[in-house]
Parts: sequence; structure tokens; C-alpha cells
Amino acid sequence: METASAFTAFSGPGLVAIGLIGGAVGLVAARESRPQRWLALWLGAAVASLAVAALSTLWKARGAGQPLVSGPLRKFGLALAPPILAGAILTAVLGSAGLHALLPGLWLLLYGTGLVTGGAFSVRIVPLVGAGFMALGAAALFLAPSWSAELMIAGFGGLHVTFGLLVARRYGG
Repeated sequence: METASAFTAFSGPGLVAIGLIGGAVGLVAARESRPQRWLALWLGAAVASLAVAALSTLWKARGAGQPLVSGPLRKFGLALAPPILAGAILTAVLGSAGLHALLPGLWLLLYGTGLVTGGAFSVRIVPLVGAGFMALGAAALFLAPSWSAELMIAGFGGLHVTFGLLVARRYGG
């Protein structure tokens, strides 16, 4: 009974895989001097991570007999979507204006916001991880741009791996 109430549709191994994608792309992108190439690398990582998240969530929910289109997972998705959509729109605007230096802070902050709001419909660790992303995003916006690569790797790499390991251990895999 306790395990059922603590179930999260997030897949621990899926989150670890997303973190490994984020960390690897972060290391490659940090060496990239062309802003458009840097942006393409990170957008590719986002697409790959979205695919991993969708598949691993589907597998975990099916394995646990949990519905995908109703209940907390649906509410989580609806709460996560607005910050992600805002991030996509602002990415297009800032990218076309050549303001790439603002993107790391924006992405970390809005992704964290989505996790905090969506986390209201999940286990306690989700909004806590979201707050970690938000803190990294704020730091990226206020610190010198030279810190952006490390903060992106810490968030999209490190926080995802840590979150994934905790989910795998405490919340059913």
C-alpha cells in the first residue's frame, strides 16, 4: 500500500539515461564556439531526452499497471507543458536575436519551474529537484556566461542522474 502511494511514473533508469545524454552533450557543447551549433547540440539532446522519457515512462507505467492518460501523470504533464512551451518560444526569440548566453539560465529555470508545478501531482522529490534546477537557472542568469556550461552539465546531467538513482531506489524503479 505504501509503495503504491509513492509510485511515480518517472523511470529511474530513464532519468539516468537522460542525465547521461545531458552530461555528454554538455561536455561537447562546452567546446563549441559557434552559437548555432551549440544550440543544435542542446536541441538534439532535448529531443533525445524527450524520447527516452516517453518510452521509459510508458514501460514503467505499463509494468506497474498505471494509466497513462489519467490521474497524476496527466496532471503532471499539463502542469509541465506551459513552462516548456514558454521555453521553446523564448528559445526561438532569443536564438534569432543572437542572445544565446541567456538560454542556459532560461532553460534551467523554466524546466525547474515545470518540475515544481508538475511535482505537485507527484512524489515529494520531484518539486525538490525542480527547485534545484531553478537555483541553477538563477545562477546561470546572474553569474558570468563562462559558468553556463558547468551549470547546464550540473543540472541536465548531474541532477537527472541523481534524481534517477533516487527514483530507482525509492519509487519502484
